Amino acid sequence: QLVESGGGLVQAGGSLRLSCAGSGRTFSDRIMGWFRQAPGKERELVAAINWGGSSKYYADSVKDRFTISRDNAKNTVYLQMNSLKAEDTAIYYCAANLRPYGWGSFDRAAQKFGSWGQGTQVTVSS
Repeated sequence: QLVESGGGLVQAGGSLRLSCAGSGRTFSDRIMGWFRQAPGKERELVAAINWGGSSKYYADSVKDRFTISRDNAKNTVYLQMNSLKAEDTAIYYCAANLRPYGWGSFDRAAQKFGSWGQGTQVTVSS
């Protein structure tokens, strides 16, 4: 139901824009999140956006470098990644929160999200 694209190999300092397209149902009523998982590490939430796009969350590790946005008319969520670092190397996944609407104190655990895509690999060379 969610398909990620836009990953690839980039040099440190470079940029990538990831896209997450939804199909089969609308995700316009859901908090959407971008997660990443590096080898040997747990899946972590790096950015999230509320259903209307007015509220955003960023992990400290990506703050001021990544920007999440959404276009509900296109059922698509984006992650603009700038000033990429080698430690950003991971598989990036998008997912939809299991509960509609909401935002305040939302649970950032991966278990609270569903409709996972297949992921897109981001590799940053140093």
